[in-house]
Amino acid sequence: MKEPKELSVRGLTMRFGGLTAVRDFELELARGELVGLIGPNGAGKTTVFNVVTGVYRPTAGSVSAAGVDITGWRPDRVCRQGIARTFQNIRLMKSLSVLDNVIVGHRLRLKSSLPAAILRTPGYVKEEQSMARECLELLDALGLVRYANAPAGGLPYGEQRRVEVARALATRPRVLLLDEPAAGMNPSESMALCQFIQRVRSDFDLTVLLIEHDMSVVMGICERITVLDHGETIASGEPADIQANQRVIEAYLGVGFKNVAAH
Repeated sequence: MKEPKELSVRGLTMRFGGLTAVRDFELELARGELVGLIGPNGAGKTTVFNVVTGVYRPTAGSVSAAGVDITGWRPDRVCRQGIARTFQNIRLMKSLSVLDNVIVGHRLRLKSSLPAAILRTPGYVKEEQSMARECLELLDALGLVRYANAPAGGLPYGEQRRVEVARALATRPRVLLLDEPAAGMNPSESMALCQFIQRVRSDFDLTVLLIEHDMSVVMGICERITVLDHGETIASGEPADIQANQRVIEAYLGVGFKNVAAH
C-alpha cells in the first residue's frame, strides 16, 4: 500500500473579500523532504502557512496530513496531527525562561485534565515532571541547554530563532513549517542556520517546508522549490531549474542572481 504524503495541499484558494491571496495552489511533501516556498513579498507564502496550520479556513481546496483531511481544523488540532510552525516575527514569551517557552509547546501533549492540573494531583505532577525532563533533553540535543533558565528575550537573536524551533519540536511534529528563519541574520549566522535545519530534520525525522528570502539558504539546503507570485505558482522544481527559470528571474530573483548562478 502506498504511503500517504506527509503534507498534501490540493487546489488551495484563499480570498479576502475581493482579493485572491492564493489561487489553486498545489503541493505535496513526502516523508523527509526539505522543500522551499519562495516569492516576492505579498506573493501568498505566509497565507499558505496560515491555511495549512488552521489560522484560516480556505475558500476552496483541501489540506491533508499523513492521509488525514485537516481542512479547516483549529490550529491546536492541526498541531496534534503533527504539523508545527515558527513565525516570521519571533513570538517567544520573552520574560519567561527558555525552558518555560519550550514547555509551552510540550503542554499540547499533556493528557491530564484541567481539574487535575488545578488540584495538582499526583498523576498531573508526575506528568509535569516528565515534561520538564523531556524539554531539557530537547534543549540539550539542540545545544541550547545552557540557556534553560535564562529569560528568552535576553538571548542573541539567532539563539532566539533556535529556541522557537525547539518550542515547535516540543509538540512532536512530523512536519515543520519554518517562516523566514534567516530573517535578520548575517551571512555567517545564515550558514549556521542551514546546518542547524539540516541536523534537526535528520535527528528528529522531520519533513520541512521553508519560506525564506535568503537565497543562499534556499538554494543551499532545499531539494525542491515552489515559487509563488501574486498568489499563483509560477514554477516548481529543483534549485538548478528554479535558478534558470526566466519567469522566476523576472518576477523575483532578478537578472543579477542569474549571472551569479551561472558562475
